Amino acid sequence: MRIAVDAMGGDNAPQAVVTGSIKARDEYNISLVLAGKENEIKKILEKNTSNFNNIDIIDAGDIITNDDKPVLAIRRKKDSSMVKALYAVKEGRAHGLVSAGSTGALLSGGTLVIGRINGIERPAIGSLIPNMSGGFCLLIDSGANVDSKPEFLYDFAIMGDIYLKRAMKITSPKIALANIGTEKSKGDKLTLETYKLLENSSLPINFIGNLEARDLLKGMADIVVCDGFTGNMILKTMEGTVLELMRGLKEEIMSGMRSKLGGILLKPALKNFKSKFDYSEHGGAPLLGVKAPLIKAHGSSDAKAIKNAIRQAKICVETRVNELIEESMARR
Repeated sequence: MRIAVDAMGGDNAPQAVVTGSIKARDEYNISLVLAGKENEIKKILEKNTSNFNNIDIIDAGDIITNDDKPVLAIRRKKDSSMVKALYAVKEGRAHGLVSAGSTGALLSGGTLVIGRINGIERPAIGSLIPNMSGGFCLLIDSGANVDSKPEFLYDFAIMGDIYLKRAMKITSPKIALANIGTEKSKGDKLTLETYKLLENSSLPINFIGNLEARDLLKGMADIVVCDGFTGNMILKTMEGTVLELMRGLKEEIMSGMRSKLGGILLKPALKNFKSKFDYSEHGGAPLLGVKAPLIKAHGSSDAKAIKNAIRQAKICVETRVNELIEESMARR
């Protein structure tokens, strides 16, 4: 198996991306294709490993940034690391791709270069959100589609169901619809019509109804379906809340000698609490609905997060997630 990696994507690229890739190769016994500035990649490789087996480099002199317009960047920056990695997948030189670069560009590239699965009108990003029970839920869509139709959300649910069953080994994922109330009659036109589609699905899905955002961390659902605008707002709010909560606690603990002493006793518990919300454990979010596994890693990913994002891509390839989504769409 060979996974392509956008070595120049992300806030900590290429250092974190390349070192994370080395760890993934060694731990998961896979081959990698690193797309990026060859000289920089080689320098990092030479400093971090004496074994260059199963790592190929595709020289790419350009980088797609978050300031670039996604579609134009994919079309015009042909020498960028992301585009070179995408074409490695399209041409069969790699089975999947990992990037911590621009989300919009990866979405555009996945659609324009790799191509959508037949029957899927809009691909979606599925972010794994940790919960208080130590598990997680798949929030889909978490940012790919600002405007959605009920049919799109229904497809998101089906793709998420297949992903969790195959990649995460969850037998019957509980699917919920993000809403402002749990009652069937609550919501806007989009959620009301989506509810009907999920409730009356001919496919064997485990739809449990509406879920309020405040209950997302309780582990009540395995999949939470919403449009990309709502999903991204939920995701960013949760990320910001956790970061500010931990920062505020640290300030309070360091404010006086008594609180410092108490902090020493609380340190193991606080560390355990923080680890429950560590995005690097899952590494990345799958872009579901395209013809090959594409994993979007967090922009601030460190080496550990990149390693685990590559693991996600490996699992998607091994379990044929994309092929199964395509087969499911064909049967409808």
